[in-house]
Amino acid sequence: MALPEVSGSTFTLNNVGSFGGGSGTPIINHPEVAILAVGRIQEKAIVRQGAVIVRPMMPLALSFDHRLIDGAMSGKFLGRFKELVENPQQLLLDMV
Repeated sequence: MALPEVSGSTFTLNNVGSFGGGSGTPIINHPEVAILAVGRIQEKAIVRQGAVIVRPMMPLALSFDHRLIDGAMSGKFLGRFKELVENPQQLLLDMV
């Protein structure tokens, strides 16, 4: 790939899980405004309605430029991202 083919973006999605990484703090690539690091899926014990259950969990870490994006917007983004990861068929429904 040539540099012009991989430049000019505003957001990076980084899969640190493919390298065995669990989580971390992603650093924004200038001049982009945000970066999302997706960690490795692991089974974790969680409490759901008072019962301990085991579920696959995937850590997410979002860094964003507060001069352009506020915390409420980033929280909504992560919430929607979580919904779509848990229900991938919704991606197709949203396209129609």
